[in-house]
Amino acid sequence: MTETDPIALTRRLIQCPSVTPEEGGALVLLEELLAGAGFDCTRVDRGGVCNLFARLGPKGAARTLGFNGHTDVVPVGNTGDWTVQPFGGEEKDGQLWGRGATDMKSGVAAWVAAAVDFAPDLPDGDALIVTITGDEEGDAQDGTIALLDWMQTNGEAMSACVVGEPTCPNHMGEMMKIGRRGSLTAYFTARGVQGHSAYPHRAKNPVPALARLMTRLDRHELDEGTAHFDASTLAVTTIDTGNPATNVIPAACRATVNIRFNNAHSSDGLRAWLTEEMERVAGETGIDFAMEVKVSGESFLTPPGPLSEIMAAAVRDETGITPEMSTSGGTSDARFVKDHCPVVEFGLVGKTMHQVDERVEIAQIPQLKNVYTRVMRAYFA
Repeated sequence: MTETDPIALTRRLIQCPSVTPEEGGALVLLEELLAGAGFDCTRVDRGGVCNLFARLGPKGAARTLGFNGHTDVVPVGNTGDWTVQPFGGEEKDGQLWGRGATDMKSGVAAWVAAAVDFAPDLPDGDALIVTITGDEEGDAQDGTIALLDWMQTNGEAMSACVVGEPTCPNHMGEMMKIGRRGSLTAYFTARGVQGHSAYPHRAKNPVPALARLMTRLDRHELDEGTAHFDASTLAVTTIDTGNPATNVIPAACRATVNIRFNNAHSSDGLRAWLTEEMERVAGETGIDFAMEVKVSGESFLTPPGPLSEIMAAAVRDETGITPEMSTSGGTSDARFVKDHCPVVEFGLVGKTMHQVDERVEIAQIPQLKNVYTRVMRAYFA
């Protein structure tokens, strides 16, 4: 049997201009390949976002190994800054170049190629599931969430899941993810009374009050880290009045903070703490405050166990490196999958993701396919 070439598949996926939420032909390509290997494929489109669900084996199988990935990519920016065509899929200098090469069309191609080639060896009664979204880089409300909603409605389930995001900082095999920090963004508005800066007693300046609140938040130590997580962090990302005049005390001032939190916290607990600090400063200054909170995801951990051990062994056997089981980095769609089943993440080196001239070392792509093949064989052994 001719093996499926993950490099060629990655190149074809890069050539699909699938900037969120455009499908760009990427899911059509994957559906055709998976259906040809015997997968039952269903498009799960919602809210203008295209998603693909594919299953090989019986519905409701006792052992079902799943994969979650995305084919949407971030915008290319100024094309004049690129030294290659962003959607050309060009090979040069041992690299495959183009938007999505790293994040994460190579990961999708490696898993799909492994799944297609493994299909004849899937034990009777077991199942492989592939879920691919077009909304990971966007609002993420009609992507993986839509797929999981559809699965629940239609009686589909994964026993365990691999997410193919790039996880290695510098070298192939050095890191896998067994959890992620949560992310919370809080938007503050402080309102006072506008007035002339020469007569501050006739105004009520919200700027010092908001600065006081931001200082309190910035100086607070959220925690010292937990067994599998580094310390949580809070960053003040903007303070703005929108006031061009030097002789006017503004009526309002706004600020934003972002918190990346470990499993010592929940978003509800952090929201309560932010509210308490805000109300304390309001009482001290007489300034009215309002706060809006957006939670991108809660922190989660898949404790080291059978799934992470299978992945770690596959990486070690293929690369000679035992991967660190990490919870570092930003969020991923694993934050949604973790409510469905145990999940781990492993993928390529992510140095150039979202950058101009995004590229991936070509040799890593078949290596990743081999890692995923080892995972499938071990999981269904």
